[in-house]
Amino acid sequence: MDQILLEQIRKEKLVSIFEKNYNLVSPLWSKHQIEWMNGVYYPFKDHDKYLVILYLIKKTFDFYSKNFIRETFTEFYQKEFIQIESLNVMEISQGLDIPKESARRKIIELEKIGAIKKMGKKIIIDKKAFPFIRPEESIVRVSRFLSNTSNIMLNEKILQSDFKSEEIAIFIAKNFSHIWKLYYELQIPVILRWKKTFKDIESFHVWGVCVVNEQLNIKRKGDLKMNKVAYFKKYYHPLSKLDGMNAMSISDITGIPRATVTRKLNILLKKQYLKINDKKHYSLAFANQNEVFDIQKINFNNLANFTAQVFNLIITQQRTLKKEYEKLPIGVQKYLNL
Repeated sequence: MDQILLEQIRKEKLVSIFEKNYNLVSPLWSKHQIEWMNGVYYPFKDHDKYLVILYLIKKTFDFYSKNFIRETFTEFYQKEFIQIESLNVMEISQGLDIPKESARRKIIELEKIGAIKKMGKKIIIDKKAFPFIRPEESIVRVSRFLSNTSNIMLNEKILQSDFKSEEIAIFIAKNFSHIWKLYYELQIPVILRWKKTFKDIESFHVWGVCVVNEQLNIKRKGDLKMNKVAYFKKYYHPLSKLDGMNAMSISDITGIPRATVTRKLNILLKKQYLKINDKKHYSLAFANQNEVFDIQKINFNNLANFTAQVFNLIITQQRTLKKEYEKLPIGVQKYLNL
């Protein structure tokens, strides 16, 4: 029971650690983000439609939080339906930054395929209509990210030992409705922020795959700890010749049709978010670097906040368990330590 029992982790400290260990943290999170984006696009071949569902589920989590209700993963998903008290098209429009008529159209399309059903002012999300909404893979990815982050935090001496991804996954599953509320509070604004920059989510998705590809290629070079400034100075400059990827590969990874990918790539080339070589491989360009850095800074800040919240909850739970453990008879403590 001599686990991680330090003071509460501060978001500001984590931001500093993320910046200091940029070449370790950024590829981990970027890869997670694109895999999550692939999952967002896959069910309906429409990012916005899936985000409507997530927004409505988050409303349920918000209701739980206000009423001090916490459900495990099993408890939440053993019910066939999720009931939301009201459906306000304007609220969804504003919350997801889509025109009101587009929000209305997405809702109608979701009704037609049976994903959601209206019952007066109430709305029912039918989980049987799209079982792939269950975020098992996302929980695994988040747990792996947090586990790797805990190892970095251990090296930076703000944890006494790291967490295994299995431990974190179990904790998330036990506290699912609360942790996933925090997760959606992180993820939905991230997507909307990039959408505002690229004007549509598909363009961000395509660009993001190119980012991850380059970061993974850089990671293979085996550099040790490198801060953000050094990382960009070494790898991201106008003369850099990082390996790019072709339109077919991007289409295969994202699930977005090749014709759409090609159209988005041409737009990204025109706006100088990407460049192309003689092999028709696309890689990052640098005309909009400051804009990208500004958004990434906000996203890193929010990621640090999410990470701190989760670890602080784990630490609080461990403190509670330690107090309960110390109340046990010495003989029982010795038995548990065998």
